[in-house]
Amino acid sequence: MMKSLYILALLTAFLRPVKAQQYNILHYGVRSDSTVIQTRAIQKVIDKAFAKGGGVIVIPKGTYLTGALFFKQKTSLVLQEGAVLKGSDEIKDYPFIPSRMEGQSLDYYAALINAYGVDGFSIKGPGTINGNGLKFWKTFWAHREEMKKLGKTSNNLEVSRPRLIFIWKSDHVKIQQVQLRNSGFWTTHLYQCNDVLVEDTNIQSPFKPVPAPSSDGIDLDVCKRVTIRNCYISVNDDAIVIKGGKGPTAHQLPQNGIVEDVLIENCRFGPSHATLTIGSECIHAKNITMKNCVVENNCPILKFKMRGDTFQVFENITIDHITGTCGSVIDLNSWSQFFDLGATEAKPFGIIKNIKVSNIKVKSTKFGVMQGNPLDQVSDFSFINVEVTTSNPVLKNKYEDVQFENVMVNGKAIVH
Repeated sequence: MMKSLYILALLTAFLRPVKAQQYNILHYGVRSDSTVIQTRAIQKVIDKAFAKGGGVIVIPKGTYLTGALFFKQKTSLVLQEGAVLKGSDEIKDYPFIPSRMEGQSLDYYAALINAYGVDGFSIKGPGTINGNGLKFWKTFWAHREEMKKLGKTSNNLEVSRPRLIFIWKSDHVKIQQVQLRNSGFWTTHLYQCNDVLVEDTNIQSPFKPVPAPSSDGIDLDVCKRVTIRNCYISVNDDAIVIKGGKGPTAHQLPQNGIVEDVLIENCRFGPSHATLTIGSECIHAKNITMKNCVVENNCPILKFKMRGDTFQVFENITIDHITGTCGSVIDLNSWSQFFDLGATEAKPFGIIKNIKVSNIKVKSTKFGVMQGNPLDQVSDFSFINVEVTTSNPVLKNKYEDVQFENVMVNGKAIVH
Protein backbone atom coordinates (compact mmCIF):
# COMPACT_ATOMS: atom_id res chain seq x y z
CA MET A 1 0.00 0.00 0.00
CA MET A 2 2.78 2.39 1.00
CA LYS A 3 4.65 1.58 -2.21
CA SER A 4 1.57 2.38 -4.29
CA LEU A 5 1.13 5.72 -2.53
CA TYR A 6 4.81 6.52 -3.10
CA ILE A 7 4.52 5.76 -6.82
CA LEU A 8 1.34 7.86 -7.02
CA ALA A 9 3.12 10.78 -5.34
CA LEU A 10 6.01 10.52 -7.80
CA LEU A 11 3.64 10.45 -10.77
CA THR A 12 1.71 13.46 -9.43
CA ALA A 13 4.91 15.43 -8.99
CA PHE A 14 6.11 14.43 -12.45
CA LEU A 15 2.88 15.42 -14.16
CA ARG A 16 2.48 18.73 -12.27
CA PRO A 17 3.12 21.69 -14.65
CA VAL A 18 6.54 23.20 -14.12
CA LYS A 19 6.32 26.91 -13.36
CA ALA A 20 8.30 28.92 -15.87
CA GLN A 21 11.28 30.78 -14.49
CA GLN A 22 10.68 34.50 -14.08
CA TYR A 23 13.15 37.14 -15.21
CA ASN A 24 12.50 40.47 -13.51
CA ILE A 25 14.27 42.97 -15.74
CA LEU A 26 15.41 45.07 -12.75
CA HIS A 27 17.57 42.14 -11.68
CA TYR A 28 19.49 42.25 -14.97
CA GLY A 29 20.69 45.82 -15.24
CA VAL A 30 17.56 47.47 -16.59
CA ARG A 31 16.51 50.71 -14.86
CA SER A 32 13.13 52.32 -14.40
CA ASP A 33 13.80 55.40 -16.51
CA SER A 34 11.49 56.90 -19.11
CA THR A 35 14.27 59.01 -20.65
CA VAL A 36 16.99 56.43 -21.38
CA ILE A 37 16.42 53.90 -24.13
CA GLN A 38 17.12 50.37 -22.89
CA THR A 39 16.37 48.15 -25.86
CA ARG A 40 19.63 46.21 -25.69
CA ALA A 41 19.41 45.60 -21.97
CA ILE A 42 15.84 44.30 -22.13
CA GLN A 43 16.58 42.20 -25.22
CA LYS A 44 19.50 40.61 -23.33
CA VAL A 45 17.05 39.45 -20.68
CA ILE A 46 14.82 37.87 -23.34
CA ASP A 47 17.84 36.20 -24.96
CA LYS A 48 19.06 34.91 -21.58
CA ALA A 49 15.67 33.36 -20.84
CA PHE A 50 15.63 31.72 -24.26
CA ALA A 51 19.15 30.34 -23.82
CA LYS A 52 18.12 28.74 -20.52
CA GLY A 53 15.09 27.02 -22.00
CA GLY A 54 12.52 29.78 -21.74
CA GLY A 55 10.87 31.94 -19.13
CA VAL A 56 8.64 34.88 -18.28
CA ILE A 57 10.02 38.38 -18.83
CA VAL A 58 8.60 40.43 -15.95
CA ILE A 59 8.26 44.20 -16.23
CA PRO A 60 7.81 45.59 -12.69
CA LYS A 61 6.31 48.92 -11.67
CA GLY A 62 7.98 51.82 -13.44
CA THR A 63 8.44 53.19 -16.97
CA TYR A 64 10.93 51.62 -19.37
CA LEU A 65 11.80 53.23 -22.71
CA THR A 66 12.64 50.78 -25.50
CA GLY A 67 12.71 50.14 -29.21
CA ALA A 68 11.70 46.88 -30.90
CA LEU A 69 11.88 43.75 -28.74
CA PHE A 70 11.96 40.24 -30.19
CA PHE A 71 10.56 37.38 -28.15
CA LYS A 72 11.77 33.87 -28.80
CA GLN A 73 10.52 30.33 -28.29
CA LYS A 74 9.23 29.58 -24.80
CA THR A 75 9.46 33.21 -23.70
CA SER A 76 6.51 35.39 -22.68
CA LEU A 77 5.81 38.82 -21.24
CA VAL A 78 4.17 39.96 -17.99
CA LEU A 79 3.63 43.61 -17.07
CA GLN A 80 2.91 44.08 -13.38
CA GLU A 81 0.64 46.71 -11.87
CA GLY A 82 2.07 50.16 -12.62
CA ALA A 83 4.50 48.87 -15.24
CA VAL A 84 4.78 50.82 -18.52
CA LEU A 85 6.78 49.56 -21.47
CA LYS A 86 7.14 52.76 -23.49
CA GLY A 87 8.05 52.74 -27.16
CA SER A 88 10.78 54.93 -28.61
CA ASP A 89 9.50 57.65 -30.93
CA GLU A 90 12.56 57.30 -33.18
CA ILE A 91 12.01 54.99 -36.15
CA LYS A 92 15.70 54.03 -36.13
CA ASP A 93 14.93 51.96 -33.04
CA TYR A 94 12.71 49.64 -35.10
CA PRO A 95 14.65 47.48 -37.60
CA PHE A 96 13.53 47.30 -41.23
CA ILE A 97 12.92 43.57 -41.76
CA PRO A 98 10.70 41.06 -43.62
CA SER A 99 7.16 41.69 -42.46
CA ARG A 100 3.52 41.99 -43.47
CA MET A 101 1.51 45.17 -43.94
CA GLU A 102 -1.81 46.05 -45.56
CA GLY A 103 -2.39 42.62 -47.05
CA GLN A 104 1.08 42.31 -48.57
CA SER A 105 4.27 40.52 -47.59
CA LEU A 106 7.05 43.09 -47.69
CA ASP A 107 9.89 44.59 -45.71
CA TYR A 108 8.73 47.00 -43.05
CA TYR A 109 9.67 48.32 -39.62
CA ALA A 110 9.44 45.98 -36.67
CA ALA A 111 6.75 46.51 -34.04
CA LEU A 112 7.48 47.40 -30.44
CA ILE A 113 6.67 43.80 -29.37
CA ASN A 114 7.51 41.08 -31.91
CA ALA A 115 7.07 37.31 -31.81
CA TYR A 116 7.79 35.09 -34.84
CA GLY A 117 7.20 31.36 -34.56
CA VAL A 118 6.68 31.53 -30.80
CA ASP A 119 3.98 28.96 -30.05
CA GLY A 120 2.36 29.56 -26.68
CA PHE A 121 3.44 33.20 -26.61
CA SER A 122 1.55 35.32 -24.10
CA ILE A 123 1.34 38.92 -22.97
CA LYS A 124 -0.29 39.50 -19.60
CA GLY A 125 -1.06 42.59 -17.57
CA PRO A 126 -2.29 44.46 -15.70
CA GLY A 127 0.45 46.85 -16.83
CA THR A 128 0.67 48.97 -19.99
CA ILE A 129 2.38 48.88 -23.37
CA ASN A 130 2.47 52.47 -24.59
CA GLY A 131 3.48 53.10 -28.20
CA ASN A 132 4.28 56.77 -27.51
CA GLY A 133 3.01 57.53 -31.00
CA LEU A 134 2.52 61.31 -30.88
CA LYS A 135 5.64 62.17 -32.92
CA PHE A 136 4.73 59.60 -35.59
CA TRP A 137 1.17 60.92 -35.79
CA LYS A 138 2.31 64.53 -36.20
CA THR A 139 4.74 63.53 -38.95
CA PHE A 140 2.03 61.55 -40.72
CA TRP A 141 -0.46 64.42 -40.77
CA ALA A 142 2.19 66.95 -41.80
CA HIS A 143 3.20 64.75 -44.73
CA ARG A 144 -0.40 64.23 -45.80
CA GLU A 145 -1.05 67.97 -45.69
CA GLU A 146 2.06 68.64 -47.77
CA MET A 147 0.97 66.09 -50.39
CA LYS A 148 -2.48 67.67 -50.45
CA LYS A 149 -0.96 71.08 -51.17
CA LEU A 150 0.93 69.52 -54.09
CA GLY A 151 -2.27 67.95 -55.42
CA LYS A 152 -1.04 64.44 -54.63
CA THR A 153 -2.39 61.58 -52.56
CA SER A 154 -0.37 59.64 -50.00
CA ASN A 155 -0.61 56.16 -48.57
CA ASN A 156 -0.19 54.86 -45.05
CA LEU A 157 3.30 53.48 -45.63
CA GLU A 158 4.90 56.72 -46.78
CA VAL A 159 5.50 57.87 -43.21
CA SER A 160 7.43 55.20 -41.31
CA ARG A 161 5.63 54.14 -38.13
CA PRO A 162 5.86 51.07 -35.89
CA ARG A 163 2.99 48.87 -34.82
CA LEU A 164 2.57 48.14 -31.13
CA ILE A 165 2.40 44.30 -31.35
CA PHE A 166 3.14 41.98 -34.29
CA ILE A 167 2.80 38.22 -33.79
CA TRP A 168 3.57 36.04 -36.82
CA LYS A 169 3.15 32.31 -37.37
CA SER A 170 2.53 31.58 -33.69
CA ASP A 171 -0.17 29.29 -32.31
CA HIS A 172 -1.86 29.22 -28.90
CA VAL A 173 -1.34 32.95 -28.32
CA LYS A 174 -2.82 34.77 -25.32
CA ILE A 175 -3.10 38.52 -24.71
CA GLN A 176 -4.77 39.11 -21.36
CA GLN A 177 -5.51 41.92 -18.91
CA VAL A 178 -3.08 44.34 -20.52
CA GLN A 179 -3.47 48.02 -21.39
CA LEU A 180 -2.47 48.84 -24.99
CA ARG A 181 -2.06 52.54 -25.73
CA ASN A 182 -1.04 55.10 -28.35
CA SER A 183 0.31 52.89 -31.11
CA GLY A 184 2.20 54.58 -33.92
CA PHE A 185 0.39 52.36 -36.45
CA TRP A 186 -1.81 49.26 -36.03
CA THR A 187 -2.11 48.25 -32.39
CA THR A 188 -2.34 44.44 -32.44
CA HIS A 189 -1.46 42.60 -35.66
CA LEU A 190 -1.73 38.81 -35.74
CA TYR A 191 -0.59 37.11 -38.96
CA GLN A 192 -0.81 33.37 -39.69
CA CYS A 193 -1.72 32.60 -36.08
CA ASN A 194 -4.13 29.92 -34.84
CA ASP A 195 -5.88 29.41 -31.51
CA VAL A 196 -5.67 32.96 -30.21
CA LEU A 197 -7.28 34.46 -27.11
CA VAL A 198 -7.47 38.22 -26.51
CA GLU A 199 -9.21 38.74 -23.19
CA ASP A 200 -9.86 41.49 -20.64
CA THR A 201 -7.66 43.85 -22.64
CA ASN A 202 -8.10 47.60 -23.00
CA ILE A 203 -6.99 49.08 -26.34
CA GLN A 204 -7.05 52.84 -26.90
CA SER A 205 -5.65 55.53 -29.17
CA PRO A 206 -6.83 59.16 -29.36
CA PHE A 207 -8.95 61.16 -31.79
CA LYS A 208 -7.71 64.44 -30.30
CA PRO A 209 -5.87 66.69 -29.87
CA VAL A 210 -3.76 64.81 -32.45
CA PRO A 211 -5.56 61.86 -34.08
CA ALA A 212 -3.69 58.53 -34.09
CA PRO A 213 -3.93 57.52 -37.78
CA SER A 214 -4.40 53.87 -38.77
CA SER A 215 -4.28 52.70 -35.16
CA ASP A 216 -6.54 49.65 -35.70
CA GLY A 217 -7.37 47.84 -32.47
CA ILE A 218 -6.96 44.21 -33.56
CA ASP A 219 -6.01 43.05 -37.07
CA LEU A 220 -6.60 39.36 -37.80
CA ASP A 221 -4.59 38.45 -40.89
CA VAL A 222 -4.82 34.82 -42.12
CA CYS A 223 -5.78 33.54 -38.65
CA LYS A 224 -8.02 30.72 -37.43
CA ARG A 225 -9.82 30.03 -34.18
CA VAL A 226 -9.65 33.41 -32.50
CA THR A 227 -11.61 34.51 -29.43
CA ILE A 228 -11.82 38.17 -28.39
CA ARG A 229 -13.77 38.64 -25.17
CA ASN A 230 -14.36 41.12 -22.37
CA CYS A 231 -12.28 43.81 -24.10
CA TYR A 232 -12.69 47.55 -24.47
CA ILE A 233 -11.54 49.03 -27.78
CA SER A 234 -11.54 52.67 -28.90
CA VAL A 235 -9.11 53.66 -31.64
CA ASN A 236 -8.79 56.19 -34.45
CA ASP A 237 -9.49 53.54 -37.10
CA ASP A 238 -11.38 50.27 -37.16
CA ALA A 239 -11.70 48.43 -33.85
CA ILE A 240 -11.51 44.84 -35.13
CA VAL A 241 -10.43 44.15 -38.70
CA ILE A 242 -10.53 40.92 -40.69
CA LYS A 243 -7.68 40.87 -43.23
CA GLY A 244 -5.85 38.31 -45.36
CA GLY A 245 -4.64 39.80 -48.65
CA LYS A 246 -5.50 42.20 -51.45
CA GLY A 247 -5.04 42.52 -55.21
CA PRO A 248 -6.34 40.66 -58.28
CA THR A 249 -4.10 37.61 -57.68
CA ALA A 250 -4.19 37.70 -53.86
CA HIS A 251 -6.35 34.56 -53.66
CA GLN A 252 -3.65 32.60 -55.52
CA LEU A 253 -0.70 33.59 -53.34
CA PRO A 254 0.40 31.25 -50.51
CA GLN A 255 1.15 34.09 -48.08
CA ASN A 256 -2.53 35.08 -48.12
CA GLY A 257 -5.53 33.14 -46.93
CA ILE A 258 -8.73 32.74 -44.98
CA VAL A 259 -9.67 34.19 -41.60
CA GLU A 260 -11.94 31.60 -40.03
CA ASP A 261 -13.76 30.79 -36.81
CA VAL A 262 -13.62 34.09 -34.97
CA LEU A 263 -15.70 34.80 -31.86
CA ILE A 264 -16.04 38.33 -30.48
CA GLU A 265 -18.13 38.46 -27.31
CA ASN A 266 -18.93 40.60 -24.29
CA CYS A 267 -16.86 43.51 -25.56
CA ARG A 268 -17.44 47.25 -25.37
CA PHE A 269 -16.55 49.55 -28.23
CA GLY A 270 -15.91 53.27 -27.88
CA PRO A 271 -15.28 55.77 -30.69
CA SER A 272 -13.71 54.11 -33.74
CA HIS A 273 -14.13 54.16 -37.53
CA ALA A 274 -16.07 50.88 -37.46
CA THR A 275 -16.70 48.22 -34.84
CA LEU A 276 -16.12 45.17 -37.05
CA THR A 277 -14.64 45.63 -40.52
CA ILE A 278 -14.30 42.95 -43.19
CA GLY A 279 -12.73 43.52 -46.53
CA SER A 280 -10.16 46.28 -46.89
CA GLU A 281 -7.47 43.62 -47.32
CA CYS A 282 -9.41 40.36 -47.05
CA ILE A 283 -9.91 37.59 -49.61
CA HIS A 284 -11.93 35.14 -47.51
CA ALA A 285 -13.70 35.45 -44.15
CA LYS A 286 -15.78 32.59 -42.78
CA ASN A 287 -17.59 31.83 -39.53
CA ILE A 288 -17.23 35.23 -37.87
CA THR A 289 -19.48 35.89 -34.85
CA MET A 290 -19.84 39.04 -32.77
CA LYS A 291 -22.33 38.81 -29.92
CA ASN A 292 -23.36 40.31 -26.60
CA CYS A 293 -21.47 43.54 -27.18
CA VAL A 294 -22.11 47.21 -26.37
CA VAL A 295 -21.36 50.02 -28.83
CA GLU A 296 -20.76 53.58 -27.64
CA ASN A 297 -19.74 55.38 -30.81
CA ASN A 298 -20.95 56.92 -34.07
CA CYS A 299 -19.56 54.36 -36.51
CA PRO A 300 -20.98 51.25 -38.25
CA ILE A 301 -21.48 48.07 -36.28
CA LEU A 302 -20.67 45.93 -39.32
CA LYS A 303 -18.68 47.32 -42.23
CA PHE A 304 -17.89 45.55 -45.50
CA LYS A 305 -15.16 47.15 -47.64
CA MET A 306 -15.70 45.71 -51.11
CA ARG A 307 -12.55 46.02 -53.22
CA GLY A 308 -13.02 46.13 -56.95
CA ASP A 309 -9.45 44.87 -57.45
CA THR A 310 -9.73 41.75 -55.23
CA PHE A 311 -11.73 38.52 -55.35
CA GLN A 312 -13.50 38.34 -51.98
CA VAL A 313 -15.73 35.78 -50.25
CA PHE A 314 -17.41 36.67 -46.95
CA GLU A 315 -19.67 33.98 -45.53
CA ASN A 316 -21.35 32.77 -42.35
CA ILE A 317 -21.16 36.03 -40.42
CA THR A 318 -23.37 36.58 -37.37
CA ILE A 319 -23.94 39.82 -35.45
CA ASP A 320 -26.16 39.12 -32.44
CA HIS A 321 -27.33 40.93 -29.31
CA ILE A 322 -25.77 44.35 -29.78
CA THR A 323 -26.96 47.37 -27.80
CA GLY A 324 -26.00 51.02 -27.41
CA THR A 325 -25.34 53.94 -29.73
CA CYS A 326 -23.74 53.76 -33.17
CA GLY A 327 -23.43 55.45 -36.55
CA SER A 328 -25.22 52.72 -38.52
CA VAL A 329 -26.15 49.08 -38.27
CA ILE A 330 -24.68 48.12 -41.64
CA ASP A 331 -22.24 49.74 -44.05
CA LEU A 332 -21.61 47.75 -47.23
CA ASN A 333 -19.86 49.89 -49.79
CA SER A 334 -17.23 49.78 -52.51
CA TRP A 335 -13.70 50.49 -51.27
CA SER A 336 -11.34 52.10 -53.75
CA GLN A 337 -8.42 53.14 -51.52
CA PHE A 338 -5.16 52.21 -53.28
CA PHE A 339 -7.10 50.42 -56.04
CA ASP A 340 -4.68 48.54 -58.30
CA LEU A 341 -5.46 45.91 -60.92
CA GLY A 342 -1.86 45.85 -62.11
CA ALA A 343 -1.40 44.33 -65.55
CA THR A 344 -4.23 41.83 -65.21
CA GLU A 345 -7.44 41.92 -67.22
CA ALA A 346 -9.33 40.14 -64.45
CA LYS A 347 -12.61 41.55 -63.20
CA PRO A 348 -12.64 40.79 -59.47
CA PHE A 349 -15.88 40.72 -57.53
CA GLY A 350 -17.11 39.93 -54.05
CA ILE A 351 -19.46 37.24 -52.77
CA ILE A 352 -21.34 37.87 -49.52
CA LYS A 353 -23.58 35.10 -48.25
CA ASN A 354 -25.30 33.81 -45.14
CA ILE A 355 -25.14 36.96 -43.05
CA LYS A 356 -27.36 37.29 -39.99
CA VAL A 357 -27.84 40.52 -38.03
CA SER A 358 -30.13 39.81 -35.09
CA ASN A 359 -31.30 41.08 -31.72
CA ILE A 360 -30.03 44.62 -32.21
CA LYS A 361 -31.30 47.52 -30.13
CA VAL A 362 -29.52 50.80 -30.83
CA LYS A 363 -29.79 54.51 -31.34
CA SER A 364 -28.01 55.38 -34.56
CA THR A 365 -27.23 58.21 -36.94
CA LYS A 366 -28.74 56.17 -39.78
CA PHE A 367 -29.92 52.65 -40.50
CA GLY A 368 -27.31 51.94 -43.12
CA VAL A 369 -26.17 51.37 -46.69
CA MET A 370 -25.77 48.24 -48.83
CA GLN A 371 -24.28 49.42 -52.12
CA GLY A 372 -21.25 47.36 -53.22
CA ASN A 373 -19.50 47.14 -56.58
CA PRO A 374 -21.52 46.33 -59.73
CA LEU A 375 -20.36 42.69 -59.92
CA ASP A 376 -20.68 41.89 -56.21
CA GLN A 377 -23.15 39.18 -55.22
CA VAL A 378 -25.14 39.29 -51.97
CA SER A 379 -27.40 36.44 -50.86
CA ASP A 380 -29.11 35.16 -47.73
CA PHE A 381 -28.60 38.39 -45.80
CA SER A 382 -31.10 38.73 -42.96
CA PHE A 383 -32.07 41.25 -40.28
CA ILE A 384 -34.02 39.65 -37.41
CA ASN A 385 -35.38 41.32 -34.26
CA VAL A 386 -33.78 44.68 -34.92
CA GLU A 387 -34.91 47.88 -33.17
CA VAL A 388 -33.36 51.13 -34.37
CA THR A 389 -34.05 54.70 -33.36
CA THR A 390 -32.58 57.12 -35.87
CA SER A 391 -33.04 60.46 -37.63
CA ASN A 392 -32.23 58.75 -40.97
CA PRO A 393 -34.38 55.59 -41.15
CA VAL A 394 -33.62 54.65 -44.76
CA LEU A 395 -31.66 51.51 -45.61
CA LYS A 396 -30.12 52.14 -49.03
CA ASN A 397 -30.08 48.61 -50.39
CA LYS A 398 -29.74 47.42 -53.99
CA TYR A 399 -29.78 43.67 -53.32
CA GLU A 400 -32.85 41.46 -53.62
CA ASP A 401 -31.96 38.60 -51.28
CA VAL A 402 -32.16 40.63 -48.06
CA GLN A 403 -34.79 39.53 -45.54
CA PHE A 404 -36.38 41.46 -42.68
CA GLU A 405 -38.09 39.80 -39.73
CA ASN A 406 -39.44 41.94 -36.91
CA VAL A 407 -37.33 44.94 -37.88
CA MET A 408 -38.56 48.17 -36.29
CA VAL A 409 -37.17 51.58 -37.22
CA ASN A 410 -38.54 54.47 -35.16
CA GLY A 411 -41.37 52.19 -34.12
CA LYS A 412 -42.37 51.29 -37.68
CA ALA A 413 -41.90 47.88 -39.24
CA ILE A 414 -39.72 47.39 -42.32
CA VAL A 415 -41.38 45.00 -44.73
CA HIS A 416 -39.51 43.50 -47.66
